[in-house]
Amino acid sequence: MEKKLKILAAADLHGNVDIAKRLSEKAKKGKVDLVVLAGDVYGYSEGKPGILKPFRKAGQKIVFVPGNCDFDEECKILAREGKSIHNYYVTYSGVGIAGIGSPNWKLSLDGEDLGSIKKNFNRMKTRKRVLVSHLHAEGTKAEFSGIGGDEILRKAVENFEPDLLIAAHIHEGEGIEDRIGKTRVVQVGRRGKILEI
Repeated sequence: MEKKLKILAAADLHGNVDIAKRLSEKAKKGKVDLVVLAGDVYGYSEGKPGILKPFRKAGQKIVFVPGNCDFDEECKILAREGKSIHNYYVTYSGVGIAGIGSPNWKLSLDGEDLGSIKKNFNRMKTRKRVLVSHLHAEGTKAEFSGIGGDEILRKAVENFEPDLLIAAHIHEGEGIEDRIGKTRVVQVGRRGKILEI
């Protein structure tokens, strides 16, 4: 039987080290292979080294995309302790994971972002694929918040059909699951969710 990749997906820590510690403990108890952070790792607090320290101390691998509240300087700090997958992709245990962030208060994706997602999905040689975004997709249940989802992100999901879309941004939407065609859509937040693919 094929071994599944087990990930802890979370977002919107907004610089809270106590939340990072709880998430790291959850990852340890859940014996996850990878921690995926879907943006706003810093956010409302000024970026300081150390937010990813609990994960690193536990020997946990981390990938992340920046959220709208993560700025360039903070992304540089994060990249010292984790792997940025913004406009990039990685492969773990036969699963391709592409990321599209929205740093520097960016609240919508554009054609350039769609091109980046396309390029990374075209490069993937894996059968199973994941897309990680800070923003949520248009037409999903997360729009209950009154904040519209992203049109480009939805188009990317429809075009490239990842097995899983991990999204965040809407704090009150944490835990909501949805589908776009064949794609499972999971909204994550501060509590974190263990997912297997």
